[in-house]
Amino acid sequence: MTLLKGKVALVTGAARGIGKAIALKFAAEGADIAFTDLAIDDTGLATQSEIESLGVRVKAYASNAADFDQAHLTVQQIVKDFGRIDILVNNAGITRDGLIMRMSEQQWDTVINVNLKSAFNFIHALTPVMMKQKSGSIINMASVVGVSGNAGQANYSASKAGMIGLAKSVAKELGSRGIRANAIAPGFIITDMTAALSDEVRTEWAKQIPLRRGGTPEDVANVATFLASDLSSYVTGQTIHCCGGMNT
Repeated sequence: MTLLKGKVALVTGAARGIGKAIALKFAAEGADIAFTDLAIDDTGLATQSEIESLGVRVKAYASNAADFDQAHLTVQQIVKDFGRIDILVNNAGITRDGLIMRMSEQQWDTVINVNLKSAFNFIHALTPVMMKQKSGSIINMASVVGVSGNAGQANYSASKAGMIGLAKSVAKELGSRGIRANAIAPGFIITDMTAALSDEVRTEWAKQIPLRRGGTPEDVANVATFLASDLSSYVTGQTIHCCGGMNT
């Protein structure tokens, strides 16, 4: 399939998990791929090789997404290497869970910086590029807990709510330049992060989901592909829930 043929996509935090699934799906649809991670280790190199096997151009970049200057330098290098950037997926994210009364300032700051400030950094760096192109699709990876909140995840929930507000604001600011911005709010997605939970916890989660299963990274990647492609050319400022009906 060639929904994204001729486009260049930048996916942050894509060496593994949801980011990797999105990068692979975009590549399968014909997009050239630039992806970042904090460090490009054996896992990152393996992801690069897997994407390359799909017959597209790909390059991995070591970059701390939460660092403003690094984000800008990374975008400059990607534009130099690929010539343009059509799609940005702000996927870099971490958790540092804890009850608010016991949460340290470092736990709060780290999650906000990695999850939310990183998205600002890359959008800020890419805005001039996309404005010059008069086109672009920005996708922020939010979460259902950014909509509903979650006990023990005040920092994570706040960061993901911020991703939604950021996408809506960017959509209003840049829409006249042909740039779209949307958010995806995944629910319980089966990744390495959730695999660390006990079977009992995962079973209880499934009971709360109308489709009675956790989602897969590929489920999220399919939504991201819709938002990245011209199929969603009249969709901007929206939050699409990918949660099996969990948040309805």
